[in-house]
Amino acid sequence: MSARHSIADLSADLADHAESFCRQYFPEGRKLGNYWQVGDTSGAKGQSLAIRLQAQVGRKAGSWQDFATGEYGDLIDLLHERLGSVTLKETLREARSFLGEAPCPAVPRDTQRAERPDAASSKRIARARKLFAAGKPVFGTLAATYLQGRGITRLGPALRYHARVFLRQGEDDPDLLERAPALLAKITDNRGQITGCARVFLDPSTGGLAEIESPKRILGQLHGHAIRFWSGKARSDLIVGEGLENTLSVGTALPEFDLASCLTATHLGLFIPPPRIKRIWIARDNDEAGRDASIRLLNQLESLGITCGDLVPNMGDFNDDLRAFGKDALRRSLLKAMKAQGLEIEDG
Repeated sequence: MSARHSIADLSADLADHAESFCRQYFPEGRKLGNYWQVGDTSGAKGQSLAIRLQAQVGRKAGSWQDFATGEYGDLIDLLHERLGSVTLKETLREARSFLGEAPCPAVPRDTQRAERPDAASSKRIARARKLFAAGKPVFGTLAATYLQGRGITRLGPALRYHARVFLRQGEDDPDLLERAPALLAKITDNRGQITGCARVFLDPSTGGLAEIESPKRILGQLHGHAIRFWSGKARSDLIVGEGLENTLSVGTALPEFDLASCLTATHLGLFIPPPRIKRIWIARDNDEAGRDASIRLLNQLESLGITCGDLVPNMGDFNDDLRAFGKDALRRSLLKAMKAQGLEIEDG
């Protein structure tokens, strides 16, 4: 039996036990209809990643998609991501152990696996770096039109534009690729190394988001990292936000602050702070996912001795506030919230 056939058999066997697999490896998730929903491949709470539990209308059981990143695959792929930086051989051994074919379980790694990516992750990171390098400055492009349409004026070298980015529409025909314009944003670690590239696909006829499933996708590795925007002056504090537009809206109102966008609530809770930072302001969305992520990050920061404050929009997110009330009103609201928490604001 070939290795390829053996892996296919393992994948099919795991799919036959999809719900048990999810309960063991993703206990923070929950069952919703024919899907198990969880935050991401690390197993965090959330709903971005959906795993099909039973075959349905020609779609296989055990198939999954992370709607925050656009990634998808079978349960072998998912187990490999869940275990962290292990070899494919170790992943297959764990799969067989789960199915009762062999002992020797591996323990999923909840620590920062971003420090030593495996071969598959390294390939995605290399693709992300190549894509971002192929982009051009956003000024005068469709990407600038999109951001300005949302009231955002805080830009920076972390953003680029590409007119023809490969776009895979879904899992039904993974070989069918199209090209579409996209805003690109580089994801970096605390050393400044690019680990991923966020892609925001745009509609050239409207200047808004493309009308496709998951117009916002991530290539590469986001776990613990962020898209960063610097104020131009050395600071010991940092504003860490959820979505890109949410974070840039805060930055539009507070241009003197450094920013880090984690793109999703799940990854906000997993953010790894830079070593020089003494205080972090958590700019979250006004919902349950944002609150839970803020609490998770707050607990992590307190264990590291970092002071933090919680910034919550009046509406759903800070871009809603920016467009509804304007930049000056948002600035006053943010500064008031900071001062109300008893933390003296560093001079810009």
